[in-house]
Amino acid sequence: MSTQAYFCYYDCPIGKIRLRASNSGLVALDHVNQQDSTDASWIEDSEHPVIKSAIAELDQYFQSGFSDFKTPLAPVGTDFQCEVWQALTTIPFGETRSYGDIAEQINRPKAVRAVGAANGRNPLSIFVPCHRVIGKNGKLTGYAGGLKVKEILINHEFSLVQ
Repeated sequence: MSTQAYFCYYDCPIGKIRLRASNSGLVALDHVNQQDSTDASWIEDSEHPVIKSAIAELDQYFQSGFSDFKTPLAPVGTDFQCEVWQALTTIPFGETRSYGDIAEQINRPKAVRAVGAANGRNPLSIFVPCHRVIGKNGKLTGYAGGLKVKEILINHEFSLVQ
């Protein structure tokens, strides 16, 4: 038996995104910056409780810098990916960390590239703030929504903490 999947589109300051959820929690936040495809078995439902919660929190995030997300999350990944994603949630609003910092945090200092790969596979950007991870030289590095979106998110947060 498969788990039912729900989705909804959300227009925000970084463009159109798609929220995907199961009854267990938010599964993904997709940046809709290329040709969009939606599995025919998904049900579009902006009133699903998980999606409704995510939208309310994203509204607050973009309006006031709220980042104490309570929407239940249900990402699918390997144990290592989930460990990295959990570490990302500890990066304070308006701050950044390097991939090396995250590798150190999870007690795998030599796994910098693996941390980068796990960061790149984060299905829940913003909720799991992978945009707050930058290169050790302080420069912006890859982001699923594109570097411009990453820059917008970082600048949004920096402007609210200063």
